[in-house]
Amino acid sequence: MDDGQRWRAIGRMEAGQSHSEVARFMNVSESVISRLWRQFQETGTCHRRTSQGRPRVTTSQDDRYLALTARRHRRMTGRQLALELSVASGRRVSRQTVYRRLNERGMYARRPMVCVPLNTVQRRARLSWSREHLNWTQEQWSHVLFTDESRFSLQTDSRRIFIWRERGTRNHPSNIIERESFGGGGLMVWGGITLNGRTDLHVIDYGTLTGQRYRDNILDTYVRLFRGAMGPNFILMDDNARPHRAGIVDDYLGSEDIQRMEWPSRSPDLNPIEHAWDALGRHIANRQPPPRTLSELRTALIEEWESLPTELLNSLINSMNHRCSACIAVRGNHTYY
Repeated sequence: MDDGQRWRAIGRMEAGQSHSEVARFMNVSESVISRLWRQFQETGTCHRRTSQGRPRVTTSQDDRYLALTARRHRRMTGRQLALELSVASGRRVSRQTVYRRLNERGMYARRPMVCVPLNTVQRRARLSWSREHLNWTQEQWSHVLFTDESRFSLQTDSRRIFIWRERGTRNHPSNIIERESFGGGGLMVWGGITLNGRTDLHVIDYGTLTGQRYRDNILDTYVRLFRGAMGPNFILMDDNARPHRAGIVDDYLGSEDIQRMEWPSRSPDLNPIEHAWDALGRHIANRQPPPRTLSELRTALIEEWESLPTELLNSLINSMNHRCSACIAVRGNHTYY
């Protein structure tokens, strides 16, 4: 901290704030504030003591400039930010210095979250849907069957797995996961979850899912039975995929008196079953030995689906009100779900 920041910290402590409160406000560790207060009590001043170490290469203005530039251009690399600072102030710094200065201000290099594109109409529809369902009770959500399809590859996504290794051993055979360039084949599955229940996992092994196949092999086989068990308040949630919105599907739902929930386009973050698929993928990735053939993958998917804890699925459905709140808070944009 520069002298101005040090005196502001002292003023806050003299006003009665605790060390932890001042540390949070100044964005430094509590030990820094504790040493600063001890120095002020012992010497009556809080000026930075002369240091025998290497002087700081950037000023507070430089640090603010780096943080502001990184916020405006979030895809800039450390080298590019260092060049920007050199052009603006004539001060040359390394990319490691840039990383340290940004870390001090709570900014870290991370992979961006990948989401589907949203246009204005879709954001407006998501916002309207969230406001409509924000105050739904647990009883109302308990009548909804959340459904979706997902694809699982025979070659496990290596990003689901972490390994322990020593420095310089990245290319050691024991630290390598071999993977086919095109996934090595996989299976498409359909499933549904509701409060305290789930459908059987249906493996779509008959080619592309069409409206007729969706009606005959999924709706008539699984959803119709769930509707009969759950009663007249039953609501089917499926997304806006083309097979789901085929005319023969609409006719079938009308003939069976199955109510369908209106669903905003491009809203996987609002569908709790997406997190169930993620949990299922982690279970498949952790199987030892992993499935080697499509037949083994099929068996593994069905077994792991049935073993997913009911408490997990219930917690996902119980998060619906929070999902609606999160969507409203960002006015229909992407949420952290």
